[in-house]
Amino acid sequence: MPKMKTHKGAARRFGKTGTGKITVRHSHNGHIKTKKSSKRKRNLRKGGIASAPDTKRICRLLP
Repeated sequence: MPKMKTHKGAARRFGKTGTGKITVRHSHNGHIKTKKSSKRKRNLRKGGIASAPDTKRICRLLP
């Protein structure tokens, strides 16, 4: 049986923590930042953790 290939698009976007959770970046942080509050922009800089259903899907892409 051949090896499973990593989905490279997913590999660039997501990471795994030591406990196996999936780290993601927040959306809405690209442009038009003038109308967003400083608190909102600051929180968008931090990474997030993927939800449980998303984690299941992403894990299939990252063997």
